[in-house]
Amino acid sequence: MPDTTEGFAAPAPDAAPAPDPVLEADGRLELPVDGEWKRVSPRYVVVEIVGTVIFGLVLCAGATALWLLAEVSWAPIVLALIVVVILIVVLFEPRRVRSIGYQLRQDDLLFRRGIMFQRFVSVPYGRMQLIDVTRGPVARWLGLADLKFVTAAASSGVLVPGLAFDDAEALRDRLVELAESRRAGL
Repeated sequence: MPDTTEGFAAPAPDAAPAPDPVLEADGRLELPVDGEWKRVSPRYVVVEIVGTVIFGLVLCAGATALWLLAEVSWAPIVLALIVVVILIVVLFEPRRVRSIGYQLRQDDLLFRRGIMFQRFVSVPYGRMQLIDVTRGPVARWLGLADLKFVTAAASSGVLVPGLAFDDAEALRDRLVELAESRRAGL
């Protein structure tokens, strides 16, 4: 029985790969709907924690400089608050990363993220103008990549982080093919 958490179904170890698009008689490329949420790699937690810790260290260095160099009396309190907030954020990172997912549907890609404030974004295949694969240094070291979708509407730009590099490239190629076939009908 697959593990389900917050509406996401983890793929079974022996699950078949996602179905390939099928060329219909009218020339449209149809993607079979699998209805399954796909999660980002669990290794993406490391990328998020490293980023949070580096940001926290920069803030701590600033508070320490205020305390030691400018002799600001309230700087140690700010330093302690920064450390507490960074620790809380790091504790929530694994849960936050588990909430990120995407679903390939018939006419669009549905993206979800967020724990308390959830965000769902639907990106129609025909509206995709650019699909970009990016990799930061930590993500590259872990074999991960981010997939960025750009559309004409600025508010619908979506970034799917933490995909395995090979999966990100394969998904990009599949989505470019779908986007080209859907734009042809416009």
